[in-house]
Amino acid sequence: MRIEETGLPGLKVLTPRRFRDARGFFCESWNRRVLAEHGLDFDFVQDNHSLSAAVNTVRGLHFQAPPHAQTKLVRCGRGRFLDVAVDIRAASPTFGKWFGIELSFDNGKQLLVPAGFLHGFATREPDTEVIYKCTDYYDVTADGAVRFDDPDIGVDWGLSGPAVLSDKDRAAPLLRNFQTPFTGEG
Repeated sequence: MRIEETGLPGLKVLTPRRFRDARGFFCESWNRRVLAEHGLDFDFVQDNHSLSAAVNTVRGLHFQAPPHAQTKLVRCGRGRFLDVAVDIRAASPTFGKWFGIELSFDNGKQLLVPAGFLHGFATREPDTEVIYKCTDYYDVTADGAVRFDDPDIGVDWGLSGPAVLSDKDRAAPLLRNFQTPFTGEG
């Protein structure tokens, strides 16, 4: 497994090794022992799987507040999407900064998003599947969001048309009107 730093503390790109032959490939998308050897030891308790039918579907920017904050390991099951994380840890030197990477079935890359980050994605192909592990269970009372198109964050989503959004994401507040529940630096 290749592990790359992103410039935002704790946010990492993981690329599992793929073993290919005439049938296709095999890979370990998560191996607790191997990752623990690199200081990445997480107790994932929930797997999520979403399908977005349309290109330009944007889901995010979401978070789960403490005590139900989640670290996520995100990968693509089919298609491709821009995966984005924004640091919202109040004491972090990279507060409000974002990182984005294309995750696809073909490239096999994964994004490890620590608690204290907003997370979202924008689909690049129809019928894109996003699969991610979480370190805590979803709790509706801890659920929160910030606008995907917040000009102060300035994510370049690279959309080829209007964003396909949920009502929740359309109504999310801007970062400047939001009190982060993450007081530390991570």
